[in-house]
Amino acid sequence: MKADYDLIIAGTGFASSFFLLQYLKSAKRDARVLVLERGEDHSHAWQLKHQKNSATPSRSTYTSAGKPVSFQYNIGFGGGSNCWWANTHRMLPNDFRMKTQYGVAEDWPISYTDLAPYYDQAMEIMSLSGPDDMAIYPDKVQFPQGPHDFSDPDRLVKNHYPDLYFHAPSARASQATKHRSSCCNSGSCNLCPVNAKFSVLNELSHIYKDPRVTLKLNARIERVGSNADLIDRVEYADGTGRHSVRGELVALGCNAIMNAFILLRSGMTHPVLGRYLSKQPYITATIDLAGLDSFQASSSISAIGYMLYDGAHRTHQSACMIQNNNVISPSSIRHEEGKWRQRIVLTCDVEDLPNVNNQVRVGTNDPTLPEIVYGDVSDYVTRRVRGLEDTLRDVFACLPIERIQMADRVLSYPNSILGSTRMGLDAKDSLIDRHLVHHRYRNLVLLGGGAFPSVSPSHPTWTVSALSLWSAAHLFN
Repeated sequence: MKADYDLIIAGTGFASSFFLLQYLKSAKRDARVLVLERGEDHSHAWQLKHQKNSATPSRSTYTSAGKPVSFQYNIGFGGGSNCWWANTHRMLPNDFRMKTQYGVAEDWPISYTDLAPYYDQAMEIMSLSGPDDMAIYPDKVQFPQGPHDFSDPDRLVKNHYPDLYFHAPSARASQATKHRSSCCNSGSCNLCPVNAKFSVLNELSHIYKDPRVTLKLNARIERVGSNADLIDRVEYADGTGRHSVRGELVALGCNAIMNAFILLRSGMTHPVLGRYLSKQPYITATIDLAGLDSFQASSSISAIGYMLYDGAHRTHQSACMIQNNNVISPSSIRHEEGKWRQRIVLTCDVEDLPNVNNQVRVGTNDPTLPEIVYGDVSDYVTRRVRGLEDTLRDVFACLPIERIQMADRVLSYPNSILGSTRMGLDAKDSLIDRHLVHHRYRNLVLLGGGAFPSVSPSHPTWTVSALSLWSAAHLFN
């Protein structure tokens, strides 16, 4: 039976949109693409008026088993590109080979070298801002836009660590583009008031207007059906009822929770399906400075430091990526007369080892919702955080430190949702191959952060976008 569509895609966020963009470059003129988006299309103006990114709170779309856990994602056209903070980092070469290099976590089935051209391509699409001296990357990276300004403390640290401390790369425009204003440095990046950060709405909405593409909003995929080793139907519900469609290729570009849940609800089983669900932990540090003002930078995150990132310590404790926050708020400034801005607030992002017991499963009480089981961070993280105050005192000795205060506990970014459909070379311990294609169902592609077999301190969005370009380039070129 002839398929209804050449390609069916779930979602309109980073993973789906970058995959579709690459597909359309080489697709035939009469190609038929169906995109199913669970949410609505809320304009940037609507988001500002209602002071939220979506009409559907993510917390209403899943349940927790045991200890409540928080995951945040945007349900609506553009997905997470609406609510992200627009921090963009490449993973480093050793992030892809943790097992080989340090004996922990898992190696990726691809390398930094494999992904580098697609990092470059995604960088151009998002018109990223950044410096021209990112020596931490093995290749020369030329950002389309120049960097945002440093703060005064940043300049001192940069002089001390020229090859490890940099202007923070971001998708917050340092210069206005055709569709985006320059960053206003208001520190409200999840709901950017001037439309400065990259989003699918302001830069990629045109691909959904392509005559080959049919976009259905408020269309929730309920399950996929299989026949032998092929996905032969996608079942979804919208305001008009339930529907079943056939596609030559099916690409699920939802987040790591929903991709796994769709497959589980479809009756699929595999030892790693839904397992190894991960988030990125972080802890904050406040450093009060003696006579040195801060907060002069031009965007919410002014700098990124790799002083504690890579090295032999990763055999037993996490890498740590340091970000300097430039947002002035009642909680970030000093409440001492004449010393209001004599402070830096650091976010120390660390990596955790994926835990097989952290998982997505079909809801026990409500099978229409995914149920999340999620425990505490591992000892790998705890060993890094223990003594971090003294470590930071040594690392930032080039600054006039008055005192350091660490946060009481380790938190996790609720919107960095990784694992659950991990990639690998062996079908016994991974769900998808190096091009994000299901090991068994060869017309099923699983996009997004669920593919990550390990978790680095680098924020995942740039990697997610590059992976989609990498996958589509393999499948369609």
